[in-house]
Amino acid sequence: MELSEKILILKEKRNAVILAHNYQRPEVQDIADYVGDSLGLSIEAAQTKAEVIVFCGVYFMAETAKIINPGKTVLIPDNKAGCPMADMITAEQLKVLKKKHPQAKVLCYVNTTAEVKAEADLCCTSANAVKMVNQALKDQEEIIFVPDQHLAHYVSSKVGRSFIFWDGFCPTHLKIVAEDIKWQKEVYPQAEVIVHPECTLSAIEFADYVFSTEGMCKYAREATATEFIVGTELGIIHRLKKENPSKSFYPASEWATCPNMKRITLEKVLWALEDMKYEVTVPKEIMLPARQSIQKMLDFSS
Repeated sequence: MELSEKILILKEKRNAVILAHNYQRPEVQDIADYVGDSLGLSIEAAQTKAEVIVFCGVYFMAETAKIINPGKTVLIPDNKAGCPMADMITAEQLKVLKKKHPQAKVLCYVNTTAEVKAEADLCCTSANAVKMVNQALKDQEEIIFVPDQHLAHYVSSKVGRSFIFWDGFCPTHLKIVAEDIKWQKEVYPQAEVIVHPECTLSAIEFADYVFSTEGMCKYAREATATEFIVGTELGIIHRLKKENPSKSFYPASEWATCPNMKRITLEKVLWALEDMKYEVTVPKEIMLPARQSIQKMLDFSS
């Protein structure tokens, strides 16, 4: 019996749902019940009726699913699948920053630990950060935006406001440089350039559009263009090609691979369901305040 068949049988037995991020391996995406970005996966986790959530992504994502679903079992097939950006700020560091700016509200990117989310006022994703600043924080004079400096700069440029930001970044998106996009544009002159806001502003300057990964998928389906240069982690190319077989997609950089996203394999998904590991837990004293900031993110998801 093939691995995928074994997984589907065990999934039924466990009353489980498999959620996979757009950056996962192609074969992992193909066995998932839902593939999406951080916001889409959070919404799906909040709505699922399954008793077990197998989260194929990095740890903060599985942690977010647990916070939203405290009564469900959340498993991550590899508990070493972390996020370097999320590790760039701790709750203690955020507390120090808050003391320096006591009047500020904290907007944290979903790419953070549960402890950091518990210290934040609101949580956001790349898909709804601009909307949250314009609506939820429109009357707030000071805003602390952590941890991604590049997303903060991008949102700042869209809303015309300055933030107090942290020096965090995504190492994978840092590999997408303006020179590579410029070169790809010369090779594929008819292609539209779509990039993720975690890229540097110099890379974003070469983009026709800036989207979250889900925004990229939606735009690719609806656009009249048939060629795209894609500035984000390489895993999304599989979904884009699968959903748009008549269109062409070229990575802005062949180096833009997240090793943590690639840690999860079909074997590990199977083992997670067989042995019910690795279970994600969040302390109660962290869960409630973290859930409040995440709920505000979900409230601005439409």
